[in-house]
Amino acid sequence: MRRKLCFLSIILLGLQPIQAEFSGVFELEWGLDDNLHTQKFDLTFTPEWSFELAENTSMTLIARARYSGVDSLGSVTTRPDNYSDVNGAIIYETDGELSIREWYIDTEALGAFWRIGKQQVVWGQADGLKVLDVVNPQSFREFILDDFEDSRIPLWMLNVEIPITDEGSLQVLWIPDNTYDEFAQDNSNYEISSPLFVPQLPKGLSLVGLTKNKPSSIINDSDIGLRYSVLKSGWDLSFNYLYHYIDTPVLYQNIEDQGVVIDSVYERNQLIGATASNAFGDFTIRAEIGYNTHSYNLSSNITQRGIHKSSELSSIIGLDWQGLENTMISGQWFQSHLFDYDTNVIRPQNNNVFSLMYRRSFQNDAWDIEVLDLYGLDQDDGLLQFKVNYFLQSNIKLIAAMEIFHGNEQGLFGQFHGKDRLTFAIQWGL
Repeated sequence: MRRKLCFLSIILLGLQPIQAEFSGVFELEWGLDDNLHTQKFDLTFTPEWSFELAENTSMTLIARARYSGVDSLGSVTTRPDNYSDVNGAIIYETDGELSIREWYIDTEALGAFWRIGKQQVVWGQADGLKVLDVVNPQSFREFILDDFEDSRIPLWMLNVEIPITDEGSLQVLWIPDNTYDEFAQDNSNYEISSPLFVPQLPKGLSLVGLTKNKPSSIINDSDIGLRYSVLKSGWDLSFNYLYHYIDTPVLYQNIEDQGVVIDSVYERNQLIGATASNAFGDFTIRAEIGYNTHSYNLSSNITQRGIHKSSELSSIIGLDWQGLENTMISGQWFQSHLFDYDTNVIRPQNNNVFSLMYRRSFQNDAWDIEVLDLYGLDQDDGLLQFKVNYFLQSNIKLIAAMEIFHGNEQGLFGQFHGKDRLTFAIQWGL
């Protein structure tokens, strides 16, 4: 989509010429709600520059300018408090923003590959849900309807890849950026309302205060990640460890004379996990597993400040089939289990979500369609997504999509029941 247009030679302070490439994508996206009222009208420009600074050293800069014609998804004029002082947009306006999405240097030194700067790191390969892909926080401005690449929030970090053997390498991450998940604004279309995530105050009491405790130390509050990846007997394997702050704050509830004060606190967790995948003819098996030493879930027991702490095991097992030409069918089973549980916890001890995806391309990839169905077994709710892409030219893509929520209105997906969406978009690559 991002076809390179030109190569420039730039002379800087009498040094050797710096080779540079420029590309970019314009996107116009128009979204309609289930009453055919305009929910979203965004014009986005994402330019990208790549510079060859020296042998084995390059720099990449990706920016994003977004204009929003309507504010159903929320608008801000100040930096949201989930961002650190060095992250977030450069300019916030009621109808748009300007930000640096990624800005990093790639180099090779000391027998390792270094990426230094603002970037995304992807762990895991699941569709629609995450187990290990939690290195970067996420924007939930559009819940999970946006592509992960666009909704993931890049972080300033040091990312080092160290070859260990011919088939194995160790990735080391140091993340001093105290930026966390961004949630949809109050009264916007995808404001979180499910009791799984929003405290339900005791009868007769009202919310009288909110305090926020956000990490801010570059050193003491840093996140550290390790991943060892290896190819063994046809299996792509990884072993992961992440010492990090959970990107969603824990909402402790304190009863005072006048009502309830919520104390929003970011808590530490250790994530220990692994991935495995292998192809057997037309089939590919994928698996992810992650053990969290600490998870914090809402509870009806106000004497425990409305929060129950437990270790948690999450996993995804996926099976992909490509037995038909230009076609893939993929199924997934996601499960999470709380080891320490009591009946006051709002969520079930075992939470199961199933997904089924169908993808097919036509006419030498000029057309492709994708259908993804996510169904939450324990909450009896789900999300059904349809998407059609058509390449009008090699650099012009037309998109039509529909998202339908259904089921229990207290569930993860059902909380948006009645907020279905029809979207049309055009992407023009430079």
